[in-house]
Amino acid sequence: MAILVTGGAGYIGSHACLELLRAGRDVVVVDNLCNSNEESLRRVRTLAGRDLTFYRADLRDAAALEQIFSSHQIDSVMHFAGLKAVGESVEQPLLYWDNNVVGTVRLLEAMVRHGVKILVFSSSCTVYGDPASVPIREDFPTSAVNPYGMTKLTIERMLADLYRADPSWHIALLRYFNPVGADPSGQIGEDPNGVPSNLVPYITQVAVGKLEALNVLGSDYPTRDGTGVRDYIHVTDLAEGHLAALDKLSRHPGLVVCNLGTGTGYSVLEILHAFERVVGRTIPHRLRPRRPGDVAEAWADPARARAELGWSAKRGLDEMCADAWRWQTQNPGGYAGARA
Repeated sequence: MAILVTGGAGYIGSHACLELLRAGRDVVVVDNLCNSNEESLRRVRTLAGRDLTFYRADLRDAAALEQIFSSHQIDSVMHFAGLKAVGESVEQPLLYWDNNVVGTVRLLEAMVRHGVKILVFSSSCTVYGDPASVPIREDFPTSAVNPYGMTKLTIERMLADLYRADPSWHIALLRYFNPVGADPSGQIGEDPNGVPSNLVPYITQVAVGKLEALNVLGSDYPTRDGTGVRDYIHVTDLAEGHLAALDKLSRHPGLVVCNLGTGTGYSVLEILHAFERVVGRTIPHRLRPRRPGDVAEAWADPARARAELGWSAKRGLDEMCADAWRWQTQNPGGYAGARA
């Protein structure tokens, strides 16, 4: 039996594939490569010493999904595929609704046709909107403040409806916070197209000389230094959390909702200064206006994940920064540059 990993060539998906292969699981990946590179999967195979099956296809392509499910004995799905840039979602909301929500509907229809009812969904802390307080617990109200977050929340509600209609489904909704870092090998990491929309790859690309300076989006938030505060979690911890959720679902618990975070919030400037310590020099930055759709503070209460999944984040800020920097210095041009 195999696990289907949607978006498996992407940043988080590739790290999850690596941990799945290391755990002895058979992996089938589907990814349209719109914001990823097949080179990540070649490296995953090498690091794991095991093969996986890859299909370049879009989840909205029902015929392609039918071929994949018909060709493999799939017993569970990890669903990472989706567009994920907050700013882009504000500018192009229809693109996000079509790709994220319609793609998920097509995936669920294929799962229903083939009797596959175990799903780990890659959700997001953006479903909490602008929280009234921190740390954020799973029982907090949900109300997304940008189209990206709303697509995640809509998918969550769709999955909850599916479970209510058919309790034989077993679904984990993993609301994770801000993934950073890379595999310690430096062989796989975050490789965004164009100018990064996430903080850490932006910092590392400035530090390596690819970009001129970090634009700090918002310096007047009601936080300790005026910049946004987030819960940054090492991507390997995040991947291990998905494996822990899959193990939980094998015991047929029904619908599980868990935050995946460290429980500690760091500001943008604190992350910048942590990278400066790793790099050993000042990283230029500029203060800019806030980005629409962003909130001041968001960090997790991870207690439920410890209790329900037996999982907690193990890697700290210094390790996150060191691993991200190792990936960047070994791959200054990302996957495409390394293959040139």
